[in-house]
Amino acid sequence: MNYTTKQVIILLTGFILFSCSKSDQKEVSGPVKAKSERTEEVHLIRVSKEQFENETMNLAELKEQPFPELIKATGMIDVPPNNRAIVSAYIGGYIKDSPLLVGDKVKKGQRLLSIENIAFLQLQQEYLETFEQLSYLESEFERQNELYREKITSKKAFLKAESDFKTARVRCNSLRKKLELLNISPARVEAGQLSSTAIIYAPLQGDIINIDVSTGTYVSPSDEIMEIVNTEHIHLEIKVFERDALRVKKGQKVLFSLPESSTEKFEGEVYLIGRSIGADRTVKVHVHIQEDPTATFIPGMFVESAIFTNQEMNLALPESAVNEINGKKYVLQLKSDQNGQFVFEKTEVLTGVTFDHQVMIENHHALDLNGKYLSGDVNLILE
Repeated sequence: MNYTTKQVIILLTGFILFSCSKSDQKEVSGPVKAKSERTEEVHLIRVSKEQFENETMNLAELKEQPFPELIKATGMIDVPPNNRAIVSAYIGGYIKDSPLLVGDKVKKGQRLLSIENIAFLQLQQEYLETFEQLSYLESEFERQNELYREKITSKKAFLKAESDFKTARVRCNSLRKKLELLNISPARVEAGQLSSTAIIYAPLQGDIINIDVSTGTYVSPSDEIMEIVNTEHIHLEIKVFERDALRVKKGQKVLFSLPESSTEKFEGEVYLIGRSIGADRTVKVHVHIQEDPTATFIPGMFVESAIFTNQEMNLALPESAVNEINGKKYVLQLKSDQNGQFVFEKTEVLTGVTFDHQVMIENHHALDLNGKYLSGDVNLILE
């Protein structure tokens, strides 16, 4: 092989290697360019007008909304002490009849039940004997008083008559009061009509929420027979943590709900604030409830509440315009509306608190303040 032939072979080999290198570069550059185009497209979402209407979507705008600072607190539905009564017996006895049930409504002075005890007869007997003696002792006292003024009897006799009369009068009045507490008429006893039964009447108007006895049960003065609650003045008793106590003021608005029974929100107003801190480092707050004829509250119900303190204005979007994907929040901003198709750009946002179905947009400066944003059921097009 001569020199010329070797030179030709070397040139051909170099040309072939150069051609392969150029071919590889073309094969790589193609997919890279396509990937870049797909990256730009992934932030754009297209929605047909038909889909827009069928899925009940709409367009929302950034609007300035009031966002209050809230103090979260829990508590319960309650009534004032004067609207709650524990029924018990002044003197023990056996329940003779108890016709009422839990949930029954009663009026003040309505008959609740009767108690029977032989001790009631003994008490009436003592009253009747003292009452009968009182008339005689009063006459004797007046007679001794007249004799003493005329120097006919001794002062000792006069003083004894006076003491006997006053002692009997006090005893008679004491026994009379006991009979009245048992709702036994002293006048009937004075007429000789004795009874072994005492009647218990309702001390207030309300609903019976608890009955602890039945016919034949023996009750002592310390036993609770039943409980009556008047629900005409329902209120909230909530507990606010010590760190938030100084921010609570009379007249502040309160929103509360009954998480165990309803998602509905009710309104109230701070009326009284406790002046002591409990063992759990909380302060009690008394809240008056705004009247709602459709609401039915039961004392003892658990409530979750929020007290409105300071209020500030911020730009916000409806809750349905903000969507969460993989832990991040996005909005869909309208870019174009042509040929029966909406084109939206997916943009990540930072959100703050949510109030009254509005979400605070903290990075609103990164959005078009005059733009329009897709709101409604947009989960399907984001999946």
